[in-house]
Amino acid sequence: MFKRIFILCIVGTLISLLSTHAEAGVKSRIKDIVSFQGVRDNQLVGYGLVIGLNGSGDSLRKSIFTKESLISMLDRMGVNIREAGDIDTKNIAAVMVTATLPAFARHGSRVDVVVSAMGDAKNLLGGTLLVTPLVGADGEVYAVAQGPVATSGFSAQGKASSVTKGVPTSGRIANGAIVEKEIGYELAQLDSMNLSLRNPDFTTAQRIEQVINTHTGQALAKALDGSTVHMKIPANYDGDRVALLTRIEQLEVIPDQPAKVVVDDHDGVIVMGENTKISMVAVSHGSLTVRITEEEQVSQPNSFTTGVPEIVQSTNNTTTNNTQNIQGALTLADGALSGTATNASLSQVTTANQTQSNQTAAGATTQKVDRTNVDIQEEKSKMGIVPANAGLQDLVDSLNALGATPRDMITILQSIKAAGALQASIEVI
Repeated sequence: MFKRIFILCIVGTLISLLSTHAEAGVKSRIKDIVSFQGVRDNQLVGYGLVIGLNGSGDSLRKSIFTKESLISMLDRMGVNIREAGDIDTKNIAAVMVTATLPAFARHGSRVDVVVSAMGDAKNLLGGTLLVTPLVGADGEVYAVAQGPVATSGFSAQGKASSVTKGVPTSGRIANGAIVEKEIGYELAQLDSMNLSLRNPDFTTAQRIEQVINTHTGQALAKALDGSTVHMKIPANYDGDRVALLTRIEQLEVIPDQPAKVVVDDHDGVIVMGENTKISMVAVSHGSLTVRITEEEQVSQPNSFTTGVPEIVQSTNNTTTNNTQNIQGALTLADGALSGTATNASLSQVTTANQTQSNQTAAGATTQKVDRTNVDIQEEKSKMGIVPANAGLQDLVDSLNALGATPRDMITILQSIKAAGALQASIEVI
């Protein structure tokens, strides 16, 4: 008995905690919703050559840039082939190399690179990237890449068919670039720092300001706008800014979000925020289905006639030709049996048959005829009532009760918004 009472108390406590947590919202760490201004990645790009391809590289006749790059590379190595005439090789490919230089990357550290073909190469399987400088937006070289290319796809083909899996014209080189130049961002020289919200919101910015000032006991943070919180570096952290930022990152706040409905009309995807509310509205849902089918038929004329052709369904594998009796042929057959047939009668029947055959060829031909069938079905509409101040769960339940598909829901939500009952913005992507 006491054990049962104890279990009920535990369950009640858990339910109370869960309810309180649901009402309070989900807390997130500051490091998950902001980025420290200046602490950012940088994009690098370069142009290079991949060699060692097993006949799957660029065609030098079509990819002129690959041919010129090969000639220039060999020229720098002391090999002059500019006057060698036609160069025919399929083991080289021109590629673009991209990389992301992380914040605080130091000289000599390594980063991954992505290699993508530019010409008509079939795949980069087994290729090796030659030394490729990677430059930033300012034109300065920050890293140099080289190494074997690893691809996740493959391609094989013959004279009549081909098989391709994945994207064989793109690959990666793990730790394929060495950092040669640092960005030059020094955290120790900063007297203040800006925190940039990934999802700008005035309420969230104000909450971040309050939690930082409460935790440090000083007025260090100030929300400048919905996307920026300015924070001063206190004197007691003058030589240990990393420790301060570590403490700030671990603080938790409840991010606020506006009521928004995001729909993808192409794939039928609907995403609704927690704060989406709807005023009382009646919704009627019904669909009209129009089905159009095309059917091919064959117009087959009768044999030895010039009359109206007979219509035969194309789905029928056999056709019936009504052969008319030819009086001349019957006369010839009777004459042959009685032994009284003459050359004149045979010639006469033959001439008649040829004349009839020409008339058939000129008067009736076999043709395909298209037939279109249109079928219209309209379902009985259903009426549903969405209660006032309905939340996300109420809205989903009401739409499901109408039997609406995701694409129907998109139209219904847009109609509710047009009626002024949807208290949220709709974003179509």
